[in-house]
Amino acid sequence: MDIHNRNKSSYGWWVATLIERFQFDHEDLSNPRRRCRAFTNVVILKADNREQAYKKAFEYGNLAIEDKSTWEDDKGRKGRWIFEGLSSLLPIYDEMDPDGTEIFFEDDKNVTVGRVQSWVRQKSELEAFDDSDSNG
Repeated sequence: MDIHNRNKSSYGWWVATLIERFQFDHEDLSNPRRRCRAFTNVVILKADNREQAYKKAFEYGNLAIEDKSTWEDDKGRKGRWIFEGLSSLLPIYDEMDPDGTEIFFEDDKNVTVGRVQSWVRQKSELEAFDDSDSNG
């Protein structure tokens, strides 16, 4: 089976979205509705093809968990981080340019102009300019 061009990276760069969550010791593991803290991490990695990119992304996710090992909250409850897996793996189509490289895109059809304009934020609303202590 041939691999579609949209699933290849000519320059070997990939964007992976990794999902991890925190699990306290002594949780009811049979309850999938229990609450947790979760991280979505987006990483850029170099790989020759999608199989290698997938493997590298998993290795990266598992390594990040090993580095965190066990943890304790301010109430003394102990637990650990769990790497759940990937939610996305996308090729970057262009070479990485220090002045800017498109790493992925979305193609929205039949959307109103007002909706498109609502996606735009002022500079002060961008995450990189939020210096507050809260995570939102």
